[in-house]
Amino acid sequence: MARYVSLAGLVALLLFGILPLTALAAAADPQIVVDDLGRSVTLPKTPRRIISLAPSITETLFAIGLDTRVVGVTQFCDYPPEAQAKPQVGYTHPNLEAIVALEPDLILAPRELLRVDILGKLEQLQIPTYILDATTVADVLARIQTLGRILEASAAADDVVHRMQKHIGEIKARTARLSRPRVLYVLNSEPLITIGPGSYLQEAIEIAGGSNVAARARVAYPRLSMEAVLQEDPEVILFPTGRAEGIVEGEEERWQRWTTLSAIRLKQLRRVPNELLNRPGPRIVQGIEALTRAIHPEAFDERKAP
Repeated sequence: MARYVSLAGLVALLLFGILPLTALAAAADPQIVVDDLGRSVTLPKTPRRIISLAPSITETLFAIGLDTRVVGVTQFCDYPPEAQAKPQVGYTHPNLEAIVALEPDLILAPRELLRVDILGKLEQLQIPTYILDATTVADVLARIQTLGRILEASAAADDVVHRMQKHIGEIKARTARLSRPRVLYVLNSEPLITIGPGSYLQEAIEIAGGSNVAARARVAYPRLSMEAVLQEDPEVILFPTGRAEGIVEGEEERWQRWTTLSAIRLKQLRRVPNELLNRPGPRIVQGIEALTRAIHPEAFDERKAP
């Protein structure tokens, strides 16, 4: 039988029982877990062939020592570098034929990127798909432990989380007695999109010792008018930049015309690493430290730090 056939052919083989269902074949002693969509998902007792549909998930799996179980990733999964050697199955539009060919017994996907129609097709193919969603920094840590639990790697996951908690505690200690400048985090300039309640980045800014100017927004990623920005008058404006994602380098130059903004007068337009902050995984604490260094560089002056 050819390794790659049409999706329609694969579905037919699955429906008529000619091609064994990986998930069912591997689930001699299944476990039933509830994902972040509230769905009950039946998994093998110990999933061995995992596809990750987000860089943050891939980083988590590698961090807790499960890299050998990862059989597929997205084209954006570039950390650690070893992840780039894994077969790629797409990102927001994953290749279902490539996924089936890899014979996964578990797919891990982020809530914000997996489309409903794709999830429906994966359910038809009876490939267990677990959805993850983190809206706070605490959620990010908890999801690492959740993956450790369902993948029988709790000790490693707990160790990762313990080190993250310690790092966060150290950052909080550095900023505890400092002022909290007004911060604008620019996800996109035209239209102007920032972060608000319901985004873990809002909490990240607070941990870093800042005060988000969009903290009273009603959605996680609100659009702001320049009138609103001028009224809130941020003292620090942050631009997430990176190789594949984030604001184009030099974008901050376009803000120089708003000369009445405190951030312009104080020359506090700062870049932060998007690949650390846009991925709710083990490296988010490094992202929070980068935020802290951008908002409070004085916190890392050893002559002043507590």
